Amino acid sequence: MRLFRLIPLYMALALGANAALATDAETLGPLRDGTLKRLILHSEPKPAKEIEFQLEDDGGIGTLEDYAGKYVLVNFWATWCAPCRKEMPQIAELQEEFGGDKFQVLTLATGRNSPAGIKKFFEENGITNLPRHQDPKSAAAREFGVVALPITVILNPQGQEIARLIGDAEWNSDSAKAIIATLVGAES
Repeated sequence: MRLFRLIPLYMALALGANAALATDAETLGPLRDGTLKRLILHSEPKPAKEIEFQLEDDGGIGTLEDYAGKYVLVNFWATWCAPCRKEMPQIAELQEEFGGDKFQVLTLATGRNSPAGIKKFFEENGITNLPRHQDPKSAAAREFGVVALPITVILNPQGQEIARLIGDAEWNSDSAKAIIATLVGAES
């Protein structure tokens, strides 16, 4: 049974060398399993969104252009969101395994979330490797059509949306890891 669960990961690594295959919804589709079956894969990348968000430490402004050249998993969440509390440590695990020159998790606390509340949320959940950026007026969330939380969007290195998941998911699952491994392997 365990070997069967690892097959998607091995498929992802094998397919990752071919960029044309790796970004194709038909290639990523079979890698979806469990809660990742709800991941909507776009047949064509959607145009990049131009958003700004508040940086965690200095209150400066960040944009998606800051992440150009990487696959970015953008997670819209809030401190009061129970499903967010469940999935955030899993997203941190995904960042731990794949974060670097080719992949980055971007967390955006949307709406009313105090910096102290966000910091407490991360501390309570043992999260030390994710940014605590904010979207205090939900402007970025509106631009991305976020109507409920959490919502996770995957952007390609050109900043285009290639996938979206509404609700929480098991982001540390073999399926999630196979999808990210395929994407980052595509840029080898």
